Amino acid sequence: MNQKLYPITEVAQIVKSTGAIAFPDLCIRTLCTDSRKLADMQYGLFFALQGRRDGHEFIADVYKTGIRNFIISKATFDVSTFPGANFLLVEDVLKALQMLAAHHRRQFDIPVIAITGSNGKTIVKEWLYQLLAPEKNIVRSPKSYNSQIGVPLSVWQMNEEHELAIFETGISREGEMEALEEIIQPTIGILTNIGEAHSDGFESKEKKIEEKLKLFKNVELFIYSPHYLEGYPNDIPGESKFTWNQHGTADLEIIDDEVLEEKYQFVRGRFNAEDVQCALPFTDDASVENAICCWATMLAMGYDPDAADDRLEKLAAVKMRLELKNGINNCSIIDDSYSLDISSLAIALDFLKQQNQHVKHTLILSDIPGSVQQPEQVYQQVAELLENKSVERLIGVGKEISLHADKFDVEKQFFESTDELLAGLDELKLSNETILLKGARVFEFERISHALAQKVHETVLSIDLNALEFNLNFYKAQLKPGVKLMAMVKAFSYGSGSFEIANLLQFNKIDYLAVAFADEGVALRKTGITLPIMVMNADSTAFDVITENKLEPEIYSQKILDEFTGVLKFKAIEKYPIHIKLDTGMHRLGFMAEEIDLLIESLTANPVLEIKSVFSHMVASEDPADDDFSRKQISAFESMSGKLAEALGYPFIRHLSNTSGISRWPEAQFDMVRLGIGMYGIDGAYQEKSPLQTVTSLKTSISQIKNLQPGETIGYNRKGVLPNGGKIATVKIGYADGYSRRLGNGVGKMIVNGKLVPTIGNICMDMCMLDITGVRASEGDEVIVFDEQVRVEDIAREIGTIPYEVLTGISQRVKRVYFYE
Repeated sequence: MNQKLYPITEVAQIVKSTGAIAFPDLCIRTLCTDSRKLADMQYGLFFALQGRRDGHEFIADVYKTGIRNFIISKATFDVSTFPGANFLLVEDVLKALQMLAAHHRRQFDIPVIAITGSNGKTIVKEWLYQLLAPEKNIVRSPKSYNSQIGVPLSVWQMNEEHELAIFETGISREGEMEALEEIIQPTIGILTNIGEAHSDGFESKEKKIEEKLKLFKNVELFIYSPHYLEGYPNDIPGESKFTWNQHGTADLEIIDDEVLEEKYQFVRGRFNAEDVQCALPFTDDASVENAICCWATMLAMGYDPDAADDRLEKLAAVKMRLELKNGINNCSIIDDSYSLDISSLAIALDFLKQQNQHVKHTLILSDIPGSVQQPEQVYQQVAELLENKSVERLIGVGKEISLHADKFDVEKQFFESTDELLAGLDELKLSNETILLKGARVFEFERISHALAQKVHETVLSIDLNALEFNLNFYKAQLKPGVKLMAMVKAFSYGSGSFEIANLLQFNKIDYLAVAFADEGVALRKTGITLPIMVMNADSTAFDVITENKLEPEIYSQKILDEFTGVLKFKAIEKYPIHIKLDTGMHRLGFMAEEIDLLIESLTANPVLEIKSVFSHMVASEDPADDDFSRKQISAFESMSGKLAEALGYPFIRHLSNTSGISRWPEAQFDMVRLGIGMYGIDGAYQEKSPLQTVTSLKTSISQIKNLQPGETIGYNRKGVLPNGGKIATVKIGYADGYSRRLGNGVGKMIVNGKLVPTIGNICMDMCMLDITGVRASEGDEVIVFDEQVRVEDIAREIGTIPYEVLTGISQRVKRVYFYE
């Protein structure tokens, strides 16, 4: 919390910048890399990074917020229009960020743990924090900040109060780890599971391991499982090594394990020639493996085995991502209570600021643990964050934050405890606002979350906003310079939500949204979406609300064109934007080639109309068998839209490509593309290994378990039969939730405690039955209907339909929860 101030002159020397410092008295405390996520303007330093977007393009926006220090790499950038600002010119902005973080790291002589691997990095980091925090004031990576940018931002948090640091690293290709090692300079190294994640950037598994081990080349202690490095031919780093193994000889050898009471894994091992044991409050294989890694780390660091056992038994599950869900009184609830420090608070407040569905933004915040030496500075930083992130209301919980009430210039209430807040919840009159919950673990904010969350159907559709953002950026990276992007959010964003998805898209600065009907566009306008919105199925009954809400209609026929022109003239509206749909082969909606001349005549005769775009739709962009037809469509669109452009005499946007068109037809990008189901991780162009991430997962739970005798039947019409008897589970999902009746009688599969099990009997309206014979399960256990293992595409294929139908068929009574990291 007591962050070091660096004079800008010192920063210039560290990053080897050229040019004079215009204002040498300015100092740096906060590093900013994203123009949408700024804080601490007086002491902020903005890095104009060049990636998918060029950071130099956003300097003007950043300057308006009050930041006056910038690191740039373009010598031609005109700095004369930014009075009072310092611009440090460097060869490589990312390298400058890393150099500054590496210099900062060298100011501290404390143990630094670095963690890498393919899976489990964040979990191991968070669990080690839980296990080691009683003795140490620990700084750690926020969330999973483990990239070339995330690592330096993590290391920058180090200050003189910290006694231990824990940082995680992730790499996706060869040549990345050396830079991260120079920044972290770890003294202790931990290797987690080496799997297939992020393997595309490596020639082989051996090369992947070799690259990861570069992180540990100078560590004093290296902790790992020899099983992960089996067959690796090169030297293992580390002055000393501590090994653990579930499969053989090691410093900590796992001898046996068993499940106790369905909730604990009891693990026995050998350490220093003695028997040791621990009880882990998890039973799934991945959690047990990660917990054993933490156990080994404690033993390697000299902790008493009994003390380690006591702490491991109390490990709490890590909420990896914040949750956005519907709340009482038309509120939106953001639950991010798994960790609390200034860095994670700033990240969560950025997400709160993205939300436009309610005018009012409220923060419920507990005392911030640690940093008891200088609470004045801590809560002053919090107050500045609230101002920077446009928080209108603060509800503080805890004695410490209450003492600093005078620092907060917002609507505010304070409670000494969570119990006191819950007792006074009705008096707070929370209504029509977005509420961020950010509490330290000891304050048990999950109780507040439970009280504020809307009580709805127990089956949940989870939407991973990080995965959606990843997929969005994947398609952005394929676009030619200057090509715009329209995102399809029709049909409740393919079943995934409305304003929740649109807020993220608006935050990511896409160019257009498209909806099917006017009422979808109106709903987005009411929740603060200001992006241009095209309405695809516009008709005369919706023209009034279209114009009242600044929506832009798709015009697909002469009849619709005449009707809309009449409405504009009646309302005396001039130059209203419209989108012209051409039919190049879909034969659904749109002007045919023979209708273009009449269309031109109508458009030129009616100056009240402004053609914003002209577009058509590819019929089979994902199918190589129809590539000849796709080429004909591209040619027809070029001809028809070209004729319109020549006649109208002013430019408009042309767009033809849908999701698969972006992937397979770069020549069809024109001025804009329309991205739809690809955002949700589904693209028919990738029949084999898809580069996209899974966005949605549907989960339910077991209501009841029954043991049945041989020959007994299950469900309506006695369609389900267990000839040899067995065990069934009734789960809380049926065809009224969108789980098709066609998935009954073994066609559908779900996952129960890691095991794939079939449906049995007919699907009922509100529930269905699974054959869980031989599977360990209890009533209340989670059941996965679809995710990255049971994929939506697989379900669609089984019942002879397409993924669109499966996703859009998920009933509105199914609770949506949005996750963001």
